[in-house]
Amino acid sequence: MNIELVTVAVDEKEILRNLLEKYDYEFSQYDQRDVNHLGLYGYDYLDYYWTEEGRHAFFIKVDGKLAGFVMINTFPEIEEKTNYTVAEFFVMHKYRGQGVGRYAAFHVFDSFHGKWQLKRHPKNLGSVHFWNKIIYEYTGGTFVYRPGHPDALYDDGSYGDVFIFESPGKAPQERG
Repeated sequence: MNIELVTVAVDEKEILRNLLEKYDYEFSQYDQRDVNHLGLYGYDYLDYYWTEEGRHAFFIKVDGKLAGFVMINTFPEIEEKTNYTVAEFFVMHKYRGQGVGRYAAFHVFDSFHGKWQLKRHPKNLGSVHFWNKIIYEYTGGTFVYRPGHPDALYDDGSYGDVFIFESPGKAPQERG
């Protein structure tokens, strides 16, 4: 299996928008968000990924096929100085449990050296288990965990859990 992260080009924005709809549909079971009058969730910040510095969007591809996406930015979820935030992270069901998410997370963390924030919804148990494992494995247990932080509010009123950790910026090929 060949897994890669590919920068989303501006002319691929509609592809990312389509994947975001699938992601938001799945996530609506946790945050209780409704669709708009067009039957879409929409993503208010999508255009900014090509117009603002500090925003990066990547497709996750497996054997050349779309398998998900990762979106990062420099806007912290909670008031703690960090360099990067995982804004959105999505692996389609077909590719879960095969190391695709792990590869994508590690690759992004390795590619952007600095201090990270990552927010997760406490009701999304798949995400809870995934990020617990990934953050612990990536950092060797050296991270800060802020459960139910009041500044990390979701649409349903849930307080998000926030991880804060350092990325050494090691090149992905140097990882085992």
